[in-house]
Amino acid sequence: MKRILKIIGISLLVVIILLVSAPFLFKGKLENLLRQTINNRLTAEVAWQDLDLSLFRSFPEATLVLKDFTVINRQAPYTGDTLAKGSALQLDLGIKQLFKTSEDEPIALDAIRIDDAVVWIKIDSSGATNYDIVKETPASETPSANSGFTFDIAHYELNNANVTYEDRSNNTRFQLHDFNHEGNGDFSADVADLDTQTEGLVSLDYDGINYLNKNKLALEAVIELNFPDQKYTFKENEARINQLPLVFEGFVQNIPEGTLMDLSFETPSSDFKNFLAILPEVYLKNLDGVETTGDFRVSGRIEGEATETTIPRLDIAIASDNASFNYPSLPKRVDNITIDALLKNETGIASDTYLLINALNFRIDDNTMRAQGSLRNLTENIAVALKLKGVLDLADIEKVYPLDKELNLNGLLKADVSTRFTSNAIEQQRYQDIASTGSLNLNNFSYAATNLPNPIKISQAQVNFSPGNIKLSQLEGSSGSTDFKATGTIQNLIPFLMSREDLKGQFDLQSNRFDLNDFKSPTIADEPSTDGKAVAKEAITIPDFLDARLNFRLNQLVYDNITLRNATGAITIAEETASLKEVRSDLFGGTIALDGQVSTKGTQPTFNMALNLNSLDIDQSFKGLDMLRQLAPVAKALQGVLSTQLSVSGNLDQDLSPVLSSIAGNALAELLTAEVNTAEMPLLSLLDSKLDFVDLTGINLDGLKTKLDFQDGLVTVRPFDFDVKGIGVKVSGNHSLQNQMDYRLQLDVPARYLGKEASQLLAKLSGDEMQNTTVALPVQLTGNFGSPQVTVNTQAAITELSQRIVQRQKDNLKQQGKDKVNEVLGGLLGRDTIPTPATDSSSTTTPQPTTDKVVKDAAKDILSGLLGRKKKTADTTKTNNEP
Repeated sequence: MKRILKIIGISLLVVIILLVSAPFLFKGKLENLLRQTINNRLTAEVAWQDLDLSLFRSFPEATLVLKDFTVINRQAPYTGDTLAKGSALQLDLGIKQLFKTSEDEPIALDAIRIDDAVVWIKIDSSGATNYDIVKETPASETPSANSGFTFDIAHYELNNANVTYEDRSNNTRFQLHDFNHEGNGDFSADVADLDTQTEGLVSLDYDGINYLNKNKLALEAVIELNFPDQKYTFKENEARINQLPLVFEGFVQNIPEGTLMDLSFETPSSDFKNFLAILPEVYLKNLDGVETTGDFRVSGRIEGEATETTIPRLDIAIASDNASFNYPSLPKRVDNITIDALLKNETGIASDTYLLINALNFRIDDNTMRAQGSLRNLTENIAVALKLKGVLDLADIEKVYPLDKELNLNGLLKADVSTRFTSNAIEQQRYQDIASTGSLNLNNFSYAATNLPNPIKISQAQVNFSPGNIKLSQLEGSSGSTDFKATGTIQNLIPFLMSREDLKGQFDLQSNRFDLNDFKSPTIADEPSTDGKAVAKEAITIPDFLDARLNFRLNQLVYDNITLRNATGAITIAEETASLKEVRSDLFGGTIALDGQVSTKGTQPTFNMALNLNSLDIDQSFKGLDMLRQLAPVAKALQGVLSTQLSVSGNLDQDLSPVLSSIAGNALAELLTAEVNTAEMPLLSLLDSKLDFVDLTGINLDGLKTKLDFQDGLVTVRPFDFDVKGIGVKVSGNHSLQNQMDYRLQLDVPARYLGKEASQLLAKLSGDEMQNTTVALPVQLTGNFGSPQVTVNTQAAITELSQRIVQRQKDNLKQQGKDKVNEVLGGLLGRDTIPTPATDSSSTTTPQPTTDKVVKDAAKDILSGLLGRKKKTADTTKTNNEP
């Protein structure tokens, strides 16, 4: 007995040692084989952080686990993109598979499990896919059945997966969230049943609209797998999307030409609430407590071959009879809901697929809306035919359907419209091929919202449809103190609604008084977020879907505190840019002409304007126009009439007001009539007090012209001059938009005004010279316009005056010397003047001495003669005792 126990113990010990040591013995072999198989078969880089081999986890099976694996694409255009990743990939295989002696013998896998997988399936706009990573086998090679791994799987599972399918060629995005799927079956048998269970959340976006948003998906299905015939038959199954059940049966079979299928499905029973639950999220609200009547049924059959040239035949019906719903907190219900729609294809040719909407009706109180139509040739040039007829009280919308906030809509909408068009006509902008007839009428409409200071009211509006043309025949309304009437045409309402083209049209607007403040959103301060940081309010933008022209004629156009009268012109809107053309108006006693652009395209709104302001009242214009006040603050003290041509560009803030520090441009201003009121400007008052010989009050600046340049927040005044009661003034310099200034004035002042020191200098001049001598007086203006600093450099003027008088005296003495010499020489020589040496421009002799030299030499000779000296000759020598 002891011997037997010993043998058993030794055997158990050997088994345990083998189980413990096996992973070390076989791990390298399996890992190398796995890498070799992947490299031979995939055009992708598959990597893992660690490989674990265990014989205990699923004994008597061996378990191979790849931890933290990734699959990176190596094919353009997705090179470097992650196709899949996960926390674990588990492969189960029989222990005896570890002891195969030949490397050519395949290793059979019994089960696969993937945990926490994230998969991205992509198709770009050209149709290139990121999942086609299996290498093609050359036709000359036959794949060996006895290499790598074989899949004799009896169980597989996918746990907590997230799968994203994105097809940019048709703008489709499909996602599976928290997805769990598993199947059990004998994949080694020729015919076997695969028992599957699936659950998760499904989302679907198509062409920018969200149809499913994490809707619950559940599926229990038994599928018969016929491997020899490659036929897969659905036996017992039920799917559920939210609460909408679907049962289906039939088969799918691979055939040489493609796929053969024969599937039928239906809803065994369904409450109408389940139809509401599968509507796109954008239209959904909380369905808890919603009372519904009626049913919703879906049934259909898909039968035929899917090949390169054919599709299966389709016969799918969606129906609902006399259904209704009512939200518990709302006073009204929607009744008589009828849905009768068919999706059919009777030939197997894709272009013959069509959708019939035999009825789509509903009623609220006594008002009924009815729609019907068809969409044919769905895969190519879709042909649309739709009719809409009925009456809808807009006030009922918030009484039957819960809104995020009060809509405050009122008005009666009457519709009787038919339209026919094709997708090609829309894409190619052949609006004349869009055949629409009928009319839309809106009466006693009103709309109030918190972002509007006043309700918008439309007493009557009518839109008439005719082939190739949609006409706004009448629109009359008001808001606050504003009244308006409009007519116009819309080129492409149907393409705008169906394919998101820009809305194109042309309109004429008339108004006795159009006050933009009636439409301006109330000022909303930046609100703090939950983390305490301020969240900026939304900026005003020009709609990016508009491509329209608005011609207007407004008796009064009011904005803030400015009233423009007899305003006419046009505004063209396209690509988030409003272009103002030939805008003309009466303003501030004169006229204004305006052309330019405002654009909200990009991150920073901008503007570019050319203004011609003619004969404007200076006082009114500088009080009403902040930009003019910033460009020329000194004009505050002027009374009179101004004309200016202004070219300016810059950035706008979120309210579309100019950012003054960003503006650039130039202006040419002319004062037609202007008088100065120094009391209105501290600078002028201070300057008036500093220059006691100048009285700035009441001066006339008629005809004064100046040019301004502005850039980077600095306004530069080009040099100009004017006259102040006989005193000439030259001005140059600049100031910032923060009113910091640096100006230079030069006054041509009579020297007698400069005080005692100047008078002493002037005393050396004759009476007329003393009275008429002027001197440049430099004046520097610094500080700001509210607290200016005036520096009068009298000393510079005195210095200049002194230099000029000295020079004047020198010139006088020189002239007096000339006159005296002429007088003496004339007496001695019997001549009145000194003869001027003749000159000959063609002579090559030595140039004659200047007049100054002649005078000096003559004076020298005369003095020598008077003193008894003899004129020296060139050969006379001088002795030391000569007097």
